[in-house]
Amino acid sequence: MHSINGGTFTGTTFLFLISLLISVGLINVGAILNPTYLYHNCTNTSTFVPNSLYQSNLNAVLSSLSSSAEASREFHNASAGGVYGLFLCRGDVNATACRDCVTFATRDVVKRCPVEKQAMLWYDECQLRYSNRSFFGTVDELPRVSLLNTANVTQRDQDRFSQLLNATMKEAAAEAARGGPGEKKFATKEADFNRFQKLYNLAQCTADLAGEDCGRCLADAIGRLPICCAGKLGGRVLFPSCNVRYEFYPFYNQTAPQPAPPPGSLAGGKGNGNKISSKTIVAIVVPIAVCLVLFILGFCFLSKRAKRENRAVVNKNDTGNDISTIESLQFDLVTIEAATNKFSADNKLGEGGFGEGTLPTGQQIAVKRLSKSSGQGVQEFKNEVVLLAKLQHRNLVRLFGFCLEGEEKLLVYEFAPNKSLDYFLYEPEKQALLDWSRRYKIIGGIARGILYLHEDSQLRIIHRDLKASNVLLDVDMNPKISDFGMARIFAIDQTRGNTSRIVGTYGYMSPEYAMHGQFSIKSDVFSFGVLILEIISGKKNNSFYLSDYAEDLLSYAWKLWKEGTPLKLLDPTLMQSYSENEVVRCIHIGLLCVQEDPEDRPTMKTIVLLFNSYSVTLPVPEKPAFYNRTEADMAGIELKFGQSTSTGYPLSVNEASISELYPR
Repeated sequence: MHSINGGTFTGTTFLFLISLLISVGLINVGAILNPTYLYHNCTNTSTFVPNSLYQSNLNAVLSSLSSSAEASREFHNASAGGVYGLFLCRGDVNATACRDCVTFATRDVVKRCPVEKQAMLWYDECQLRYSNRSFFGTVDELPRVSLLNTANVTQRDQDRFSQLLNATMKEAAAEAARGGPGEKKFATKEADFNRFQKLYNLAQCTADLAGEDCGRCLADAIGRLPICCAGKLGGRVLFPSCNVRYEFYPFYNQTAPQPAPPPGSLAGGKGNGNKISSKTIVAIVVPIAVCLVLFILGFCFLSKRAKRENRAVVNKNDTGNDISTIESLQFDLVTIEAATNKFSADNKLGEGGFGEGTLPTGQQIAVKRLSKSSGQGVQEFKNEVVLLAKLQHRNLVRLFGFCLEGEEKLLVYEFAPNKSLDYFLYEPEKQALLDWSRRYKIIGGIARGILYLHEDSQLRIIHRDLKASNVLLDVDMNPKISDFGMARIFAIDQTRGNTSRIVGTYGYMSPEYAMHGQFSIKSDVFSFGVLILEIISGKKNNSFYLSDYAEDLLSYAWKLWKEGTPLKLLDPTLMQSYSENEVVRCIHIGLLCVQEDPEDRPTMKTIVLLFNSYSVTLPVPEKPAFYNRTEADMAGIELKFGQSTSTGYPLSVNEASISELYPR
């Protein structure tokens, strides 16, 4: 129960009122959800000058498309001064989802393709396209994108599956291609694959195509399915003019959306003998609507004021002497020295300043002792203490307390008896102790811990130094992310930041961070991707330097992926027992995480979903970002606070994989 200005407001009451709002149509739940982004292409095209006549005409076209979506159209094309554009909503989505997708796309496209004269965006619910050439009524099959589910149909069912897929896809294509230009061209088909599984198929063309052109486009798209997705549990081919998709789960609405009733009428009111006059309807609805709108405005006002007050409290607590907010966690230096036998080398847990100890109460602890040359000052130390004190998650290390006396800066953690992940991962005699099931569990646990930092904690937290040595393992080999001295706290609605002080470890840092100091939640995603590939291979990212195989682990993994042999990346100690689907899916996710463009990397929320659901289709990864090596890299130097980054680290140019773009 929450108190607002002396009154009470229960969650149950709020849910009831929200439900009432939804029931009278004043709130649309779908409106708060962004569409599911699939792919975009605006490369290899000419550009326009900002604030030019072309941009003015483009804005007019996008405005027209957005307005048409507001009018509940599922397809519309428009042109202005040599700019041509259209949108197409998936044939089964309702008018609201269509409108929201198109509205979002018209804003999103100017971010993804700010000065390009041609652009193509695909979402799960709609697609949007514009160009400086007229493409209305013509079949375009470039650029094209293929997406696939990495899980496979069983080997013995491959032939039967291919035959069934081909037959049902052709049926859906034939149905979708019926009708002339301007008519809806969309069809779905279901077929029983076995007693327990159904195959679901979808085919759609833009409505401006003639029937025969639609059929030709769909036939070409279906013809590419064996190329991209042979034997896979799900796949799709996206052309600008048409698209096809299949899955083993119902990914579309099996009940077609019904047209909205005419303005001023109530569904079911006509011809049923129970007519209600329009005056009666107005007399009932208007007072309810006004009251509910006033309630929403009042609630929003009070909520914003409460948030401002909470934010003020947080800012007050996080400024000045941060340590004073958690003085109850402070240990004296004598107690820590006694627990660790005065930091005896016999109690050292590994590199990184960690040591083991036992408090007088019998509680085992791990002590992180910062060296004078560590680069972490008092402020960074306070940052880590305040941060850790607020974090509670099974995959984050738990802080027991701290000590700050003289030049000693100590953090007292829960004891992780199995030390850190690198202790097992890179030692040949210990690698066998990490079988595949344990490694898969560790990957999933790290993902959930980072998701908590990014989405579920009180504040959005960017770790900035995620690596194997900063993942501790408890007695059950559960991972616990540690070392938050480099972390940055964001407001919950903040997504990125910039810094002139690059911190972290080379090889784990994202390219935009290493070169330009730009960090975001996608920086941690990049580090997580590197960590996935290291856990699978049992090798460090830089262990391939000057080898005959590749420049680094990322390039080696990419090379194997392109050659269709990703399982060669697997640690040889795991060859006796592993899940092929799990390994390939983890490699796939790892490559998605280390893509050069941060926008192409998935969020941790999406990553956790991908780990938990094999029915979700994964996009095709782009080429990872590669660094050119320097003498500092070969020496294994870590970039710490205050180091100059003026020289930078040049990166390679992205190239497409299964995505096929316009020819140059």
